Formats: sequence, structure tokens, C-alpha cells
Amino acid sequence: MFEYMTVQEAAKKWDLSERRVQKLCAENRIDGVVHLSRVWLIPKDAHKPADSRKKENRIFRSL
Repeated sequence: MFEYMTVQEAAKKWDLSERRVQKLCAENRIDGVVHLSRVWLIPKDAHKPADSRKKENRIFRSL
């Protein structure tokens, strides 16, 4: 059976705010996320997504 963690657990594990984790879930940035009613279920083995707001994590494309 799959094991999931809550937004609160993921926020603590990844040192992010709960709202940021919710946004990552809504933007499909975390693989395997399940949305049930008002609850996000995040796989326990999910990796913290790279922060695309930081310059060193961006992918640059030439025009």
C-alpha cells in the first residue's frame, strides 16, 4: 500500500511553509500527489522540488 504524508508533514520535512507546499501540489510540481476534497496526500518518498524562483535552479533557454 502507498504511504502518504500530509502538507504539514511535508512542510516540516522540507523546511517550507504549508502554503508553499500546497502551491507546489496545485502546480503538479510533486509527483504522485493525490487531492481528495480539501486534503493533499503526498507520497512519503516524494522529493522536494527545485525552487524555480532561485536563479541557480532555473533552466535557461536561448531565443
